[in-house]
Amino acid sequence: MIEPLGIPLNQSWPMPATPLPIVIFGAGSIVSDAHLPAYAAAGFSVRGIYDPDRDKAQALAREHRVTAYASAEEAAAQTGVVFDLATPPAVHRAVLEILPEGAPVLIQKPMGSTLEQATAILEICRMRKLKAAINFQLRFAPMMLALSDAIGQGLLGEVVDFDAWLALDTPWGLWEFLKDLPRVEILLHSIHYLDVIRAILGDPEGVHARTMGFPGQPTSNTRTSAILDYGQRVRCALSINHNHAFGRRHQACEFRICGTRGAAYLQLGVNLDYPRGEPDILELNLGDGWKNVALEGAWFTESFAYRMAQLQRFATGEESTLVSSVEDAWHTMALVEAAYQSNASPATPIARKPD
Repeated sequence: MIEPLGIPLNQSWPMPATPLPIVIFGAGSIVSDAHLPAYAAAGFSVRGIYDPDRDKAQALAREHRVTAYASAEEAAAQTGVVFDLATPPAVHRAVLEILPEGAPVLIQKPMGSTLEQATAILEICRMRKLKAAINFQLRFAPMMLALSDAIGQGLLGEVVDFDAWLALDTPWGLWEFLKDLPRVEILLHSIHYLDVIRAILGDPEGVHARTMGFPGQPTSNTRTSAILDYGQRVRCALSINHNHAFGRRHQACEFRICGTRGAAYLQLGVNLDYPRGEPDILELNLGDGWKNVALEGAWFTESFAYRMAQLQRFATGEESTLVSSVEDAWHTMALVEAAYQSNASPATPIARKPD
């Protein structure tokens, strides 16, 4: 059995002293499976829910004993609240335009479907002075907070290598709306990994990427290979295959992060056997063998509560910096856009032997 690390690492985010009620736009599965359970466990109060599908919103509202608003305007008219936009990227802009000026708002990732849309969202948030953050909640998963603390303490030294490796069988059929979308894997899934990489390594100089689907399946792209260019000291690569449908034995969803003094291994358990998932794992090797970090929660669902807590603490003045603000998240969207541009560009041709 692997030994415990024995070094305390932070895995949580402090709650606001006086939590604000939450108004949610959207009543889809991410709300019922993650937002509402996480908020309830953390002690946040949800005032109400709006969804254009009135039956869905009313059913969810009855289950959780909250208000189901009759219109987006009624939901947006609430005061003294945090707005939680669990909406498709094409809907974000319209909702932001009717929110009260200066309101705190958490926006579901991605920040639009293109960089052009992300820029429009950024401009609306600036114009309306919204305290707006994107819900890149993987940054707030207990394992990621612990990893960030370990890196901040210098336990790994300089981080010089980052591998993201996924070989799993993702049930894309759970999301019917994906069938006709031209951008899926990078924009809606690996965007989490790109955002975490930016949080750890900063912005890369460029990206090489190729994304594709799988023969006979309707989802446009489910497999991605990408290299992020951080110059000559750092290697960063992602190998993503959501079509490894050959049993659990050789499936994986993991990060390997190496520094000049130590290394980290992480398993992102929720993606294995989704939606039930498996446990998250964080192990560190600081030169004396691999040690286990006993995790206090998981990506799903503690990270959703911590993400909301950070926004609320910023909105109430308890913190001076808004993590994953729209200003910062725009750069994650720029990286996503560059990956798609790279995908559309030809590879460097290989020289042909002369006749």
